[in-house]
Amino acid sequence: MNWDQIEGKWKQALGKIKEKWGKLTDDDLQVIGGKRDQLVGKIQERYAVAKDEAERQVDDFSKTYGTEETSTRDKIRTAGR
Repeated sequence: MNWDQIEGKWKQALGKIKEKWGKLTDDDLQVIGGKRDQLVGKIQERYAVAKDEAERQVDDFSKTYGTEETSTRDKIRTAGR
């Protein structure tokens, strides 16, 4: 999933984001508001990592976000046959 899609579904994505980056507060997430660069900056700040590392984490997250939901739907659909 690309970042534009995550930004558009920010409220739905918050649970997964909280799971991945538990040090981010609700206030942080409200300020970030779906903006990728803001998320990268907060990850750098809270986890004391370099910008490149924070960007890699966000890119990895955006690649995998939504795949679990799709595979769960497929399993349910297949099980009903």
